[in-house]
Amino acid sequence: MKLTTKPDVNDSNKSENLPLADSLKGRVKSRKSYISRRSFLGKTVAIGAGTMGAGLLTSIRAAEAASGRLSPGDAALLRFPAAVELLEADFWIQYNELAGIQDKEVPGGSGNPDYTAAIEVLDEDMADYIHDNTDDEITHHTFLNAYLVSKGAAPANLDAFRTLMGSTATGVNTALIGKRLTNLTQLTLDTSWWTRYRDDRHNPDLDPTFVFPQAVPSLAVNQHTAIPRTDADTSDPNFLQAIANTAAFHFPTIEQGGTSLYPSLAQRATNVEVLRILMSIGPTETMHFQTWSDKAGNAPVLSAVDPVTGVKVTFPDFEVENELFDKSLIMPEPCPFLDRSLPIVSIIRPTNTVGAAMGALTFLTDMGLFIGQSAAFFAYMTQLADDADHAKRGF
Repeated sequence: MKLTTKPDVNDSNKSENLPLADSLKGRVKSRKSYISRRSFLGKTVAIGAGTMGAGLLTSIRAAEAASGRLSPGDAALLRFPAAVELLEADFWIQYNELAGIQDKEVPGGSGNPDYTAAIEVLDEDMADYIHDNTDDEITHHTFLNAYLVSKGAAPANLDAFRTLMGSTATGVNTALIGKRLTNLTQLTLDTSWWTRYRDDRHNPDLDPTFVFPQAVPSLAVNQHTAIPRTDADTSDPNFLQAIANTAAFHFPTIEQGGTSLYPSLAQRATNVEVLRILMSIGPTETMHFQTWSDKAGNAPVLSAVDPVTGVKVTFPDFEVENELFDKSLIMPEPCPFLDRSLPIVSIIRPTNTVGAAMGALTFLTDMGLFIGQSAAFFAYMTQLADDADHAKRGF
């Protein structure tokens, strides 16, 4: 998909949480044209392969490998994750400023004592975990972009979209107020991953219409803040704990998405080194996910009402015998995979590669992470996702 509008920071006021589907309106004609051209080229290559043999395609692949260049498809498979890692690093930096550890690895901010205390109710080492997760995501996008540049490919660049306000509470890096990529104050969290990984009968790849129950149903509706928006949010201990609990469930919600994204994209890679990169970074997201899913189960049981929006949130007790909700069952339960005639097996799910990048972008958009972003931002991210989803594995 060709981007017809260059990213423009001045577009930021044109869209308040522009839905991903709406961001595609007005470009349907060009999309159809692009698909037609792609279809034509695909048929042409198929005809050429049939008449001249597969040797020509093999020669093209060999030439790319000899030159050290990446194919457009392989570059796209790294560029989209690089953009996602930039987004992840942006919100993890916000968490680290307020409740992590500020040092030379992750500088900026000075910590918010009240929010940090509420976060540490879940585990006394939360500050270390937040810091290390933040550091990991920074290294991910730094490496992916550096690798792309080393191969003569364009990196992911989101600098034009650093326009969101973020928190103004004590502890944030004041130099970054109004320069965030992501919005942590209006989240709607799908916590169905909790039961999806505990269900031994269903797999979203085999049961795409099955509805997995939400761990925290009230987080799946309305909008919730995962960080104190201002110092006023730290004045009520019960509401502040609800904010910390929301963050605790946001952490694994994000990381389980990365857990699925990398193996899904890896199946489209042609270059063995690109495959190695995707296979090497992906498991670190899984390590993050399991850590955070364990900590989320420690969220104190409570109900609270947001004094600003009037939205109520309720966190249930996960100290239960029900296997779908028991907080201790953090290992992936075996489930059906590939074909129901095969035995169940413990796996990452989903890993279906079709539409994986666009699905990840839609997931992040529906979460509210980009509320306030511009139409140009959605157009840019949509192009990156579309390019990744159209990459085809070659031999």
